[in-house]
Amino acid sequence: MAKLKFEIGCDMQEFKPYYDKCGIVEQPGIAGGELTPDWEQLLIENPQWLIIWRLDGKIVGHAVWHESSTEEHRKGDRRDEEDRLVLERLLDRKGDVVELHEVWLTEEYRGRGYGKLFFEFFEGFMRERGFDSVIYYAFHPAALAICRQRKYKEAYFEKEKWYVFYMNLVEPIS
Repeated sequence: MAKLKFEIGCDMQEFKPYYDKCGIVEQPGIAGGELTPDWEQLLIENPQWLIIWRLDGKIVGHAVWHESSTEEHRKGDRRDEEDRLVLERLLDRKGDVVELHEVWLTEEYRGRGYGKLFFEFFEGFMRERGFDSVIYYAFHPAALAICRQRKYKEAYFEKEKWYVFYMNLVEPIS
């Protein structure tokens, strides 16, 4: 049986055709359909923000993340008031966080535990990079279940109808 591998970064000539075919529908924060020029440029400039999931050399999933804070979504993008208040209530510390922006697994590979493997990988990868917390906006039932199983704290973002999950990756503040 092939082993799932996670790779940091990907050549856009390989990633774009996969992304365009993977069936992501437009959602808040996710382009949907095809990779937009803005997102493509961000991933070219910050290849570490893209994590590719491979089986037998084939891309079967991906995740996009970025550094963020309770005050801004990405550099220069202020959070709206509801988002900021939800994060302030949820997080046990202020400041910089890693925002897991988009997690996607091709439909034919779902239900095999790959999502759980990814979260284990991602949390360890972020700890190794020196980050101390992760936030993740989700609405898909499988994503909700994984975050709840992994003991993420959660809140509901009423405006967008999304759940917001948070995990402190270091020892709790005393």
